[in-house]
Parts: sequence; C-alpha cells; structure tokens
Amino acid sequence: MDPVLLARIQFGFTAGFHFLFPPTTFGLTLIILILESFYLKTKEEIYKNISNFLIKILSTVFILGVATGIVLEFAFGNNWSNYSRMVGDIFGAPLAAEGVFAFFLESVFLGILVFGRTRVSKKAYWLSSFLVFFASHLSGIWIIIANSWMQTPAGFKIEGGRAILTDFFQAALNPSTVVRFVHAVLAGWITGSALIAGIAAWFLIKGRHTEHARMLLKISLIIFFTTSIFQLFSGHAHSVQVAETQPEKMAAFEALWETQEGAPFAVFGIPDGKKEVTHFSIKIPKFLSFLIHFDPNAEVTGLREFPKDERPPVFLTFTSYHIMIGIGSLFILISLIGIFLFVRKKIWTARWYHRTLLLSIPLPHLANEFGWIAAEVGRQPWAVYRVLKTADAASPVVPAGNILFSLILFILVYALIAVIGGSILVKMIKKGPNEPIPTEELRR
Repeated sequence: MDPVLLARIQFGFTAGFHFLFPPTTFGLTLIILILESFYLKTKEEIYKNISNFLIKILSTVFILGVATGIVLEFAFGNNWSNYSRMVGDIFGAPLAAEGVFAFFLESVFLGILVFGRTRVSKKAYWLSSFLVFFASHLSGIWIIIANSWMQTPAGFKIEGGRAILTDFFQAALNPSTVVRFVHAVLAGWITGSALIAGIAAWFLIKGRHTEHARMLLKISLIIFFTTSIFQLFSGHAHSVQVAETQPEKMAAFEALWETQEGAPFAVFGIPDGKKEVTHFSIKIPKFLSFLIHFDPNAEVTGLREFPKDERPPVFLTFTSYHIMIGIGSLFILISLIGIFLFVRKKIWTARWYHRTLLLSIPLPHLANEFGWIAAEVGRQPWAVYRVLKTADAASPVVPAGNILFSLILFILVYALIAVIGGSILVKMIKKGPNEPIPTEELRR
C-alpha cells in the first residue's frame, strides 16, 4: 500500500464530503438576507415565516459543515507534515484568519438568527442576517486565498528549505484568487437557489404551503437563472487564467497532446494517457484558441511540451472538467425554461417542471465536486504548483496501515453523519414553514 496515495484518498474523501456544505451556506444566507430585507421593508409575515424555515435549514447545514471541516486542518499536521513544515507559515495564516475573522462572526450572529427573533429589534435582526451572509462569504475568501496560493503561489521566497512570506497582498491576491472566489461564490448561489427551488417545487407537487412555495420559487428561480448565466462568463474567465498560469492543467482539461495553432475545443472524448491519444474525440475546430485568446488561430500549449512526470492525470482531469461544464450548461437550460414558464404564467401548474427542479437538487453539488476534482487533480503532481510535489509533501513516518484504518473510520463516521444530518433536514423540509394562525382561530 502506498501511504501517499492513501493520504490523498483520505484527504480527497473528507474534503469532498465537507465541500457539500459551504456552497449551500452561500446560497442560503443570500436568500435569507433577501427575505429579511423584504420583511423589514413590508412587514409582511410571509417573509418572516419563510426566513425562519430557511434559518433552521441553514443552522443544520452549518453544523454539518463545522463537524466535517475540523478534520481537514488536523490532516495537514498528521498526513502532510512535510507540506506543513515547508509552506505552513504561509498556508496556515489564511486558515487561522478564517477562524478568527469569519467563523466566530458567523457563529455568533447565526445564534441570533436562531434564538433572537423576539429578543432583538427588527433592524438588529436584519443586521444579523447580513453579518451571517457577510461572514460566510468572508470565510470563503480566506479558504480560496489558501487554496489559490497552492495553485498560483506568489509573494514568497524559499529560505532554509521553507517558504517565507515576503508580500502578504501579493500572496493573498495571487493570480487566481479573485477569479476563483467569484467562481466559487456563484457556484454557491446556484447550489442554494437550486435547493430552495427544489423544496418549493416539492411543496407545489404535494399541494402544501402553496403561498410560501410560490414566493420561494419566484425568488430562487430568479437567483438560479441570473447566477447560471454569470457563471458561464466566470467559468470562461477562470479558464483563461488557468491557460495563462497553469498551461499543463489547461492542456489536460482539453486532452490537448500537441501544441497547436487554432486549437480545437473538445466536446467529448476518452483520453488515453499511456498512448497519448483521445478516443472517440468530438471537437469544435479552433474554438479553444478563440476562447482563451479571442483569436481562432492563436497557439495553445500541448501536454507533450512538459515532462511526463510533471503532467496531470489526463483522464480524470478531462472527464471532471467536462462533466462540470455539461452540468453548468444544463443549469442555464433548466432556468431558461423556468423563466419562460413564469412569463407565460404556467409555472405554478407545470408538474413536470416541478419534478425536474426536485431532481435537480443534487446537480450543483455534483458540479462543485467535479470542478474541485478538475482543479486539484489538474494541479498534480504538485502540492504547491512548481514549488513542492505532492509525493514530497506527505508525512514520511506515518505508516500506510494507520492511514488506511483512519480512512475506513472516516468513511463510517461520515456515513453516520450523512444519515443523521440528512434525516434531520428531510424532517424539517417535510414540516415546512410555520403557517400563520388565522385571526378567527386566535379569537377562539
């Protein structure tokens, strides 16, 4: 058993499971902030009732995210001690800042949202919803800074075998930070809005909480449509950045073996890394060159320009990248159909579309996971791009058996968390928002 491979699998599993929750938090906090803003302005109880319902879901998602995220930081000291020793002074700073500046802020004001509805003023409650929204995204900034530095390291020097920070702002705002943060935020808003649209659709299918469901579907569908369109441009900007700063990753994304002028865009294919060919390839001529350089005849670097031991695993990188693009394109189609039905005033009775929204709930999570796999596997064999290889970043003294045992234990524990957390969320959703008590009932 290879301890480095096992350590990668363990970190990939725990990080991938944790990654189900932060994007959902982005989207939920946005919709809650919108609802609380409407409630503060109009004083209509429906906005408060829906917001209370979503706050319950948010608090559960937040707890699951915290429980599954703590493990990751311990992994750096346990399975990746050489990584921590060499670059920990830089990588650890954003993680610490995330805890100090974002996590505690989000935790405190989420507590006010959960317990303080009748204990603080409406304006203070709205401010709490804004600060939860702000803190969740601030948390994302620090995590993206840390991860982006691994992708495009800057603002440092190697001294005595360790990476020493020389310019904080250059390291934090490295070439990939801003575009990756925008991409991650939009992905989170898509994830949250798709979840809420699916819940609203389920209420409409069951004929329950119909007034609340219509309001939820209207708000979430607008966000879903808008963010899906913007994500198309964000994803393109991110791909341009990758082509400029990590050319071998872009070559792996497209299974581009030879450097070409007028490089084609791969729509489909099955890359074979050993033979360096792509089977059953379907391509759009010159489109990759146009997308990257806005010039259909521009040159794009191929994988054969790089040593074999510095090329990413092509099959997994290519497949993950294209699945992400395919799902993202599906979001645009689904949301466009929804807007069309909304304009035609048929959306409330279109049961087939309601079922489509319900079945679409997992799709953003799949897009997020495959996008993350493409980004991380596409960086290999580097833990820190062109600074530290993954094989050199692992702990030299942790036996493979110990890693395997902990991996099995994590799988069992996370499965239990998934079952318990999932059942709690399903019960909350089935119960739905609290219906306002009619005046005649109060008089009785």
